[in-house]
Amino acid sequence: MRYAALFAAMAFVTYLPRALPFFVLSGRKLPPRLLRFFEGFPVAVLAAFVTPLILAPGGHLELNLSNLDLLVAIPTTLVALRTRSLIAAVVAGAVLMMMARAVN
Repeated sequence: MRYAALFAAMAFVTYLPRALPFFVLSGRKLPPRLLRFFEGFPVAVLAAFVTPLILAPGGHLELNLSNLDLLVAIPTTLVALRTRSLIAAVVAGAVLMMMARAVN
């Protein structure tokens, strides 16, 4: 019974931060500036996940030519900026990584 209460409390604490803004803000008209601010969140979260994987693939900072992740990320970023297409960037990154690993 004690574990069930603990499990229920953990579920509540996990669910609350996700559901509370939804219930509080639903049906309200938000200012355009606030909406523009929120639009950047997915990009910021993605960057927070990806940057450590690129700059520190082994758990420590690697800013050298042996870091294939960093070498491939540079042209992949350029493809993303030029095309503004997620699919083009993913395909370019995958192809470039395959080529870099084949050469290495």
